[in-house]
Amino acid sequence: MSAIADNTPVIIGVGQFSERPQDEGYAALSHMDLAGEALAAAIEDCSASEDVAGAIDTIGAIRQFEISTPVAEAPFGKSDNPPRSIGKRGGADPARAILEITGGQGNQKLVGEFATNIAEGKSDVAVVVGSEAISTVLSLTKAGETPDWSEEVGGEMEDRGYGVSGMFDKPLLVHGATAPIPAYALFDNARRAKLGLTPDEYRLEIGRLFAPFTEVAASNPHAASREVKTAEELAEVTERNRIVAEPYTRMTVARDQVNQAAAIIIASAGRARELGVPESRWVHVHAVTNASEHSPMAREDLAIAPMSLASIQRALEIAGIGFDDLDFIDLYSCFAIPVFNVMDAYGLTADDPRGLTLTGGLPFFGGAGNNYSAHAIVEAVQCCRTSPGSFALTGANGGVMSKYATGIYSTTPADWSGGSRWEKLENDQPALSVIEGWSGEAVIDSYTVVPGKHGKTGVIVAHNEAGERLGAMIGEGDEAGIAALEAGDVIGKSITVAPDDKGRNIARFT
Repeated sequence: MSAIADNTPVIIGVGQFSERPQDEGYAALSHMDLAGEALAAAIEDCSASEDVAGAIDTIGAIRQFEISTPVAEAPFGKSDNPPRSIGKRGGADPARAILEITGGQGNQKLVGEFATNIAEGKSDVAVVVGSEAISTVLSLTKAGETPDWSEEVGGEMEDRGYGVSGMFDKPLLVHGATAPIPAYALFDNARRAKLGLTPDEYRLEIGRLFAPFTEVAASNPHAASREVKTAEELAEVTERNRIVAEPYTRMTVARDQVNQAAAIIIASAGRARELGVPESRWVHVHAVTNASEHSPMAREDLAIAPMSLASIQRALEIAGIGFDDLDFIDLYSCFAIPVFNVMDAYGLTADDPRGLTLTGGLPFFGGAGNNYSAHAIVEAVQCCRTSPGSFALTGANGGVMSKYATGIYSTTPADWSGGSRWEKLENDQPALSVIEGWSGEAVIDSYTVVPGKHGKTGVIVAHNEAGERLGAMIGEGDEAGIAALEAGDVIGKSITVAPDDKGRNIARFT
């Protein structure tokens, strides 16, 4: 290990912090306080003999959901400079502060960016940190409490913007897919149709995928849910486990009501030595790649995310290993389809002896907003330390399967002398034209049924004879149309589409 070049980037510390309203000692911490606790834990994890906090020159903060879109609101206020607010709590005053764009890929992508900066001599010690306090916000709001979480710390900050362009198509929003749950359901239903499964059969497949995740979450002290569930329990539609968008039951979608934070500290090997960080704490960054898909409706095949797969494959190539060489795997699991996407490509099964999650997954460990992948990276680092020479992969998904970043880690040294091991991939996939208004015949490519206050709405993605993609809907009053969608055998079938006076395309079966 002593032969490792001074400019080699190494992860030297990782930390997590969490709290639940039902826990003893629950303190109802703000986003910044949670993140500060995670940063403190990461600094302690370095086991350094010198001042790590004082050596931090870069902090990249992940956006909490409250500041992730132009229309989002922070009910208790927010920091004017999140990276500096967090750094202040950990005793750090970085020269560079960054607020990353929206998306669950952010942590993983920043690890690659910061590792490259270190290898190029532009940074010595950098931090990736984020948090989410949605559970506390809801709990305090319900109790009628309104704490002031606003902070004005000032200072320089590189605000990279929201980065949400291309995540949603306007026709999805107009026709009822206004949130991630129904949008992802379109992808899972497209895959279900390819497999020739009924909605109930596919729900059970999702249950079989996620049942092992509940076992991992049950042993994770930071998990939001520690209940072990069978595949049948996850799949069965009940009043408590209702359909939130066909084919998803409530228990099989990301759990956003969490209070969780995580931090990762990356340093040059030379600075790590100066700080007295034992080499037994070092974990090497072997590869990081990130890629973006086309907007949801422009994708040729709604059942797969090819650029996500390209990200994983390229990371494996950079690391010089194959998928079978991995010892630890964490696949982003906000919904089933991002996991199935990788499983299908690499021939994985739900009972893979390595497991497919290190945390327990987003429906059970918790979907800590844009920050989940930081928790996955923390777990990967800890696994590598306890099993020297092993390799861990974390796959980080963002948007509506819009962005993907892959990281590969090991205690085995990675050679950065030949250049960066972080690569941004170009999207080389074909894209379909997406149109808004349409009148005439179309063929269903996918759909979902979304429950509402006044009934159910059918959201449809289809194509016309010219191959253009369009959105359509079956309204709450069309009970026969909704029933046909719920029966499941509609993909590939024809519909008649006509615009209404609200600019929506209303579909009827021909």
